[in-house]
Amino acid sequence: MAQVTLAVDAMGGDAGLPVTVPAVAQLLQQDATVEVLMVGQPVPLAAALRDAGLAQHARVRVVPASDIVTMDDPVAVALRNKKDSSMRVAVNQLRDGQAQAVVSAGNTGALMAVSRFVLKTLPGIERPAICTAIPTRTGHCHMLDLGANVDSEAEHLLQFALMGAAVVRALDRIEAPRVALLNIGEEDIKGNDLIKQAAKLLQEHPALNYCGFIEGKGIFDGEADVVVCDGFVGNVALKTMEGTATMIGHMLRTEISSSWLKKVSGLLALPVLRGLKKRMDPERYNGASLLGLNGIVVKSHGGAGVSGFLAALEVAVREADRNVPALIGATLVNKSDGTA
Repeated sequence: MAQVTLAVDAMGGDAGLPVTVPAVAQLLQQDATVEVLMVGQPVPLAAALRDAGLAQHARVRVVPASDIVTMDDPVAVALRNKKDSSMRVAVNQLRDGQAQAVVSAGNTGALMAVSRFVLKTLPGIERPAICTAIPTRTGHCHMLDLGANVDSEAEHLLQFALMGAAVVRALDRIEAPRVALLNIGEEDIKGNDLIKQAAKLLQEHPALNYCGFIEGKGIFDGEADVVVCDGFVGNVALKTMEGTATMIGHMLRTEISSSWLKKVSGLLALPVLRGLKKRMDPERYNGASLLGLNGIVVKSHGGAGVSGFLAALEVAVREADRNVPALIGATLVNKSDGTA
């Protein structure tokens, strides 16, 4: 694996430094090929690095930024008024060739706007998309768009499909990933005009292994490697998944604590419950990629803990090592015949 330099928005997210710095410490310990640019306000950042034993680390460099994009900042404020924020400066490091990827847990809308403004999109991409791994019975799939675009055209869904397929080929080493369109049914007659038009484009594209429509339940059955949808539907689906996982956990805890007999049964089932929690843990799948940009930008969930932010860092390292933007660009060189 080649040397990879990450630019980390150290101040972003609900927790900021108490999460980002320990996660970076773990990454550096487990991967000797990674260097990190920690971008943030110098005084609190220096204190956090000192407490984590990273103040003099050979593979850590501090890049100062005077401001922070808060989780509530409007996109316009982040873009126009906070040009020296840790988020903006981190993205600038990528643009200027000082880093191969950016990781931030900050405001999603602001990160997308800043990244698109600073980095621009790849040739052939009209709209970037948010993509992440979703757990399934057989492993995981990649789903996009998860909220970057609330309105999309059929051509945009084709671009999402091509980008998602490139990511799966790079990260999962699947040569011909199965690509499906999220729909209200699997039959050809189901869906609105947008979905039907997109299905025709995907079916006719020789670079795609299009396998048809997929319903929401099919995502978890592992029926596809790439699930394509517009950002409105994708974001609703993602938040529903997160809410369902949280509800199941709450209901299990409530049931186990409802009587002494159930508490005993819960103790006996503890290894199984721990295994289930590990498989369903959102932190394990943290790290959404902003695909279609001239560079790698990975968005961590704002409320992620140390293990979750570490997972996002690992996604960025893998994408940088395999140069995902170049693979997407090659896929888009000639969309008309699928050659690259």
